[in-house]
Amino acid sequence: MRYILFRMKRFCGFAAGFVFFISGILKLVDPVGASLVMKEYYKFLHIGFLEVTAMPNALFFAFLETLIGAGLITGVWRKIVAPVALGFQSFFTFLTLLLVIFKPEMDCGCFGEAIHLTHAQTFIKNIILLVLLIIYYVPAKYLGQTKRKKYVSFALVSLSSAAFAIYSLSYIPMADFTDLRPGTAVNKESVSESFDAVFVYEKDGKEETFTLENLPDSTWTFLRTEAQGKPSETPAHISIHDGNGNYADSLLTTGKVMIVSVYRDRLPEKDSILIRKFLADAQSEGFRPLLLTSDMQIQDSDRYNCDYKTLITLNRSNGGATYLEDGYIIRKWAKRALPAPEELAMISEEDPTETFIGRDTKTSLAFQGFLLYVFAVMLLL
Repeated sequence: MRYILFRMKRFCGFAAGFVFFISGILKLVDPVGASLVMKEYYKFLHIGFLEVTAMPNALFFAFLETLIGAGLITGVWRKIVAPVALGFQSFFTFLTLLLVIFKPEMDCGCFGEAIHLTHAQTFIKNIILLVLLIIYYVPAKYLGQTKRKKYVSFALVSLSSAAFAIYSLSYIPMADFTDLRPGTAVNKESVSESFDAVFVYEKDGKEETFTLENLPDSTWTFLRTEAQGKPSETPAHISIHDGNGNYADSLLTTGKVMIVSVYRDRLPEKDSILIRKFLADAQSEGFRPLLLTSDMQIQDSDRYNCDYKTLITLNRSNGGATYLEDGYIIRKWAKRALPAPEELAMISEEDPTETFIGRDTKTSLAFQGFLLYVFAVMLLL
């Protein structure tokens, strides 16, 4: 009986830990998005004067959530991790109860941009987690002992998650879940479209297509990669206008367009020079250069205005670049990783579908590889 109770407790702890860990990682992959959610909570709680702390607090809570999840999964320091997780979950359950009562127009941000829940769904999810944690922790004497090697796996996962967060903060998200992610069409008159990568394999003279999440075994032979179109749930739109207030949305729908988006205009002089040079290089390689800012003061012929929310959705990096081809978002770069003239020349000559698929496949595999690695360390080590 005691063994069954222990196994039930471990299952509840593991289930809660899995949700905690995934929730934390999906915030760490997009620190800017997490900070936007934190600002919404500040407004809801009427503490907007703390807005300057949104980014560090968002990172702190996301990393803490990740560590709690890793602690629950590996089972380390159970008599410490369990009550901390219970207190953490109790606080956010109460907070989401307030969201249910007052119904503010905001997203809970529980799973970043990847999964959107209503306030009621969030509250139910939190109640379930709270019950799991209570079963896991009470009574504490049945929590059991931890294998020594699990402390090593916890340390490895913690360091890996910290490195992952630093990378995400320094560059653009490894996985883009926004409405303006690569593959999305913008400013279409009818319903917009998006395209995904599919992989064509052959076996016994028969060809079949597979997605990145459902690749075949080694008995199949890879032939080629293709792009497969599908309708988006909601049309994507980017509205821009010049210094005279004239809309120029059509500039984004034809030809090769290279955008640099600046949602905070106060850039260091060296960054402004870098952006200017990059746009000049892009123009020389056949791109239409566009500088999009949320500032109403137009100083250059290729500078256009766009609202803050759109700019920060388009590219999480302030001063980052986004490549569009005939209205389709193909690829994004962080400010500190803008492509050199040689890379611009290669991209200009390359088929845009290949550019999109190559980058999308690489980043998707990297993100999935990271998740596979951390769960393998937690479960197998």
